Amino acid sequence: MDNINILIIEDTFSESDRLIKVLIENNYTVVGVATTYNEALLLFYNNVVDLVVIDVYLDGKPDGISFAETLNTVPDALRPFVFLTNSREREIFDRAKLTRPFSFLLKPYNELELLYALEMAIEKFYGQNNVFTGKNQNAVMSDKYLFIKKNKALKKVRTEDISYVEVEDRYCNIITETEKFVILISLTKILELLDPVKFIRTHRNYIVNSNKIIEIVLSDNLVVLKGNFKVTLSEKYKDFVSKFRVLK
Repeated sequence: MDNINILIIEDTFSESDRLIKVLIENNYTVVGVATTYNEALLLFYNNVVDLVVIDVYLDGKPDGISFAETLNTVPDALRPFVFLTNSREREIFDRAKLTRPFSFLLKPYNELELLYALEMAIEKFYGQNNVFTGKNQNAVMSDKYLFIKKNKALKKVRTEDISYVEVEDRYCNIITETEKFVILISLTKILELLDPVKFIRTHRNYIVNSNKIIEIVLSDNLVVLKGNFKVTLSEKYKDFVSKFRVLK
């Protein structure tokens, strides 16, 4: 499980220092701090960035908005982003709003406001609103990542690291070789989000990552996965076996 990578675009040292402190204390990873538009582009394209926190004004110019506009026009560059600003100008707000930010915070903001804004940005970006609610360990899923709420922060799990999924009512146990996560998500939803070529159903309650399969034991109705995990194989779903070389 990895921390979520955040790029900060802020030209005031005291403000960026405060942001870094809040993010690190809440288990986010800061991949860099940019103070200009060009530096922001360089850091963005040279790092794995999950989310961007952007000051609207850089050196007195609304270059933060220009950076957001660039993200919206470059193929495959779009990431969720949150604006921070001292500006109360309606004209600036209207221009910023056109870039479709996931939150717009006025300085001075408090820590909780920022953390909530980051959660909302991930939810909205992946089209799964109101997920991080209640006391359950809830998650947003995309085709590449699983974002899990743990305490006040979000954690990131690559879907390729998932060994199998075990369904229990409205909950799913997400099993990797090193960790287990219990999330509130339906089987229908998880099947919609996982790659149907890579993730295969072996039983009404199990979905396995085909890249993790090391043995299929038909006589025992078992699928053996890396990490010595054993998952049930039911008659209904045995058709997928024809795609593999079966060890007897």
